Order: sequence, then structure tokens, then C-alpha cells
Amino acid sequence: MTPRKKLEGLVAATVTPMTPDGQINLSVIHQYVDYLVREQNVKNVFELSVLVVSKTSVCGPDLRSCVVLCYVETVNGTTGEGLSLSIWERKQLAEEWMSQGKDKLDHVIIHVGALSLMESQELARHAAAIGASGIAVIAPSFFKPTNKDELLGFLQKVASEAPEIPFYYYHIPTLTGVKIRVEELLDGIREHIPTFQGVKFSDTDLLDLAQCINKNEREQFVFLYGVDEQLLSALAIGADGAVGSTYNYLGRKTNLMLQAFAKPDLALARKYQFLTGEFLSFVIKLGFGVAQTKAVMTFVSGIPMGPPRLPLVSASEEFITKAKAKLESIPWPDGDFIPMSVWK
Repeated sequence: MTPRKKLEGLVAATVTPMTPDGQINLSVIHQYVDYLVREQNVKNVFELSVLVVSKTSVCGPDLRSCVVLCYVETVNGTTGEGLSLSIWERKQLAEEWMSQGKDKLDHVIIHVGALSLMESQELARHAAAIGASGIAVIAPSFFKPTNKDELLGFLQKVASEAPEIPFYYYHIPTLTGVKIRVEELLDGIREHIPTFQGVKFSDTDLLDLAQCINKNEREQFVFLYGVDEQLLSALAIGADGAVGSTYNYLGRKTNLMLQAFAKPDLALARKYQFLTGEFLSFVIKLGFGVAQTKAVMTFVSGIPMGPPRLPLVSASEEFITKAKAKLESIPWPDGDFIPMSVWK
């Protein structure tokens, strides 16, 4: 794996495979890596706990002159049920993604956020020790930081435990309840965290994102957008790429949207964005979360992702039937449909 390359493009937020009795299933990680590389062109991992990204350059007049079509896996993050796993399980997953991704993945970014500062620091040290390309941290969400200084203090204490590798902040206020604007947080951040590299921005506040990009252009921070159905809007204001769960199974289609945006062919890019939104709008009405994402990944990839961990419960058969039919029916502009269970 090649460290220190700028993290750009498309990032898949990975799920954590589990056995029927709710234990993490490390035995299918190698299949998962191969599926993402072969079928979704993913060669970088953002392991919230792991991030995987694949690189293909598509140069054009926009998107900072060149789109690097990357796919990143976030492991042990929101989609990966990271905060529902034990520290031991998170370490096992990180090690397995590092092992299986060797010579296949370009970046492995490990999410080390936790409610406990000491646990987060322990995970940061472990990530550095196993050779991760970087670490990411979500804000603690039980006892919450209430202002910039409190949040920055927590992040700095974690980052200092892995002083040789890049650090990313994972901003997702709808889940953490921490609504400190990223624009405010980034002001002078490298004075406190010299390894700070960028943000996974999972919020619909595009004004905040735009101000972050505009005010920090000289710093060359990386801004990866985390709301899949609004990605095209984020690209238009300068986002470097995206992190999302749909890129596990719609990665190729989103790649085509990125290519269209870079040409630029905005009409075609909008078609792909609208169709992604059509699918998400459909499944959200049925009830869509981590469990349902695991079900979709299972029927698309053919790899058993298993159930979620309690208190989440498995997707219903009704959801699976309806979601599969909807995904198969979408008329993508390239003329191809989403094949089911293509990986063998």
C-alpha cells in the first residue's frame, strides 16, 4: 500500500460481515475485498474503521482539473457498526482488512473514534502499529463536546497517539448530536493537530462545507462528502470525493456520474444522481438503515453479510423483495442494470 497519496474520489463505507449468531465474520473479508476491487474498482479503504479506494483518473476542466475515481471502505464506522463492536473486534477487523488488502488496496484509513478517550487512543496506537495509512475520529456522542475547544481537545488527544500518520475528522451531527460547525473547527486546527488531513463531511449543510473548502484551499485539506443522494451538489462546490454506503453496490454507476461531471456533461451527471436518489427515496420509505444495507449488499454481491448487531434487527423479507425489484428496474443511462450476486 502506498501511503501519503492524497485521498480523493469515491469511498465505500463498508459493512461488518457477521455470522448468523452475531459474531464478526472475518472469513469473508477476502471475498469482500476482491468484490470491491473486481466489481466496483475499489482500491482504497477508509476503515471507519477501514477505508478502501481505487484510482482511475478522469481529467477535465472541472473538479480541480482531474477526477480521481476512488472507492474507499469505511470499516468499523457507522455502516460498519463500529460503536457496537468491542475494542478487540475492531482491532481484529482492522488487521484483517490490512492483511487482505495487501497489494490490492492503496489506502487503509482506520476509524478509531469511541465514547472513551482511552479506548480511542488505544485504537489509534493500534492503527499506527499495523501500518494504517491514517486514522479517522467521530465526536463522542454521550457526553458531548459543546464547543470547538472541547471537541478539539478530544481530537488532539487521540491524534497525538498516532503522530506519524494522517488524521481525519468524521463529521456526522445527525448521529452524534455534535453540531459544531466544521468551518469553525478547522480555523487553526494544524496548530493543535499537525497531522490533520481532512474531513468526512456527513451533513446536509452545504454552506458549512462550502466555507470549509473556500477558506482552506491553501491548506489542501481533503473534503469527502457523506450524503450519497446529494453528492453532485457537493462536487459542484469543490468536494474532493465521497464516502457512502451505496458505493458498495452503486459504485460503478456513481463513477459514471463523476466522469460525466468532469467532462462536463451535467445533464448526464444529474441523471445518475436522480436515479440514485430514486432508489434511496424508495427504500427510505420502507425503512432503510444498516440492517437493510447489509441485505442489499448480500443480494447484490452474493457475499453473506449476516445480521446486524442488536439492538438493530435484520431486514424483513418484504424489504429484500421490494428493494431487489426496485434496484433491478432502474433504467441507468449506460443501459446496464445492476446484476445480482455477480461475485463468485
